[in-house]
Amino acid sequence: MTMSAPASLAALPHALPACHNARIALFAMRRMGGHGLADAHVTRVMIENFGERFRRPLLLVRALMADMAAAAAGPIAIAPCCCPRMTHAEATLLTILSRAETAPDVARLLLADLLGIRSVDGVLASAAAVAAAFADEGRPITA
Repeated sequence: MTMSAPASLAALPHALPACHNARIALFAMRRMGGHGLADAHVTRVMIENFGERFRRPLLLVRALMADMAAAAAGPIAIAPCCCPRMTHAEATLLTILSRAETAPDVARLLLADLLGIRSVDGVLASAAAVAAAFADEGRPITA
């Protein structure tokens, strides 16, 4: 069964990010969300993009996903990896990653809204660590 165009646009209202680094993060989050934190495809993509320094960004994305899953008051909608568009939650998460270091107050509010909880400092620290790991390897996430 396929969705009609208006239904798919409602479920996936955002275009994929233009930033290649944001696409890497999105792929990792989609795969881990759908296939578990130890998904081998994510590891392969991180090795291809970060080379021998892949471990830190990979570990921190895993930690972020685990933190979000533990803290969220409800489900967070993610699309399958093959989708050419993003859910609102995915777009929000990429915005959080792009602003975690430069605009932490904005990132905090967005994260609280995404997770449905007030106290998000631990998860925000994980998001900031992911953003820093990507940036430190010359791959800043921009949304």
